[in-house]
Amino acid sequence: MATSSKENGQQHVPEASRISELNCIDLSNPNTQSSVSIIHKACLDSGFFYVINHGIGEEFMDEVFDQSKRFFDLPVEEKMKLLRNEKNRGFTPLFDESLDSVNQINGDYKEGYYIGIELPEDDSDAEKPFYGPNLWPSVDILPKWRETMEKYHHEALEVARSVSRLIALALGLKPDFFDQHEMLGKPIATLRLLHYQGRASEPDKGIYGAGAHSDFGLITLLATDDNYGLQICRDKDANPRIWEYVPPLKGAFVVNLGDMLERWSNCVFRSTLHRVLGNGRERYSIAFFVEPNHDCIVECLPTCQSEENPPKFSPIKSQDYLLQRYKDTHANLDSYK
Repeated sequence: MATSSKENGQQHVPEASRISELNCIDLSNPNTQSSVSIIHKACLDSGFFYVINHGIGEEFMDEVFDQSKRFFDLPVEEKMKLLRNEKNRGFTPLFDESLDSVNQINGDYKEGYYIGIELPEDDSDAEKPFYGPNLWPSVDILPKWRETMEKYHHEALEVARSVSRLIALALGLKPDFFDQHEMLGKPIATLRLLHYQGRASEPDKGIYGAGAHSDFGLITLLATDDNYGLQICRDKDANPRIWEYVPPLKGAFVVNLGDMLERWSNCVFRSTLHRVLGNGRERYSIAFFVEPNHDCIVECLPTCQSEENPPKFSPIKSQDYLLQRYKDTHANLDSYK
């Protein structure tokens, strides 16, 4: 059973802050109906929940974090050799992303690294916007890096599929609904390593580790170190918005729902607004974004509509939605030339 860093006394809890209490899904629980009930409640309540006993060992997770830190510790000029390309693979420098441009003065105070599904350039699918070869650091500099990240990508995708089956049941669908080829059978699945530098956020001055946003796809799996920073807002329409810290939970994933699931569910399940506030300490996290196939048409599910509750969104193609969201939130690559 995972324990929170708060319980272990490893991390100072932010003073005068709201702390969120999230539901916890145990993937080793043989009582599927119990898990479905918990996940249904979590998706209605906050759109965020913990997942424990997911099958990825803590020793391996520690290795992934260690390899991530090794990359971010490299000189900037070395990291810039792997600058994000047009496929959104590779390094994203400080301020490359601005998730809340209305309220941010510079952009996010974080660096990142995108790793997607590896495909050779001569594969017919490599022409698609989010498929193709990854950018990898030299084995002379980081010899175990690629091996570690590819293994983690594979294992995290299996966890995501397990979670998606519980969500399908919670929506009154067959458990393998999201396993279809056009969804998670051949998904867009992106691993993103994140490093928040030791700059304390000042929201009143537009300085954030990561600006307020919702995620784009189906679900996101987030592994964090023991530093507080992630906040959620259960009601994005509230004025003023009320933000709650999500406590780190050792060995667990923090899972949140994305925009496409909100569209599929006709807003029954919400894609919750969240942000990251820096506290003056370095912070590392590892996000795994799970999105359906490029050609998937995301439209209201039959179980989530009726005459009294018609579809709230028009159908949209997965790759079109993602391309627009990336364009809206990332710096133009020409700005680095």
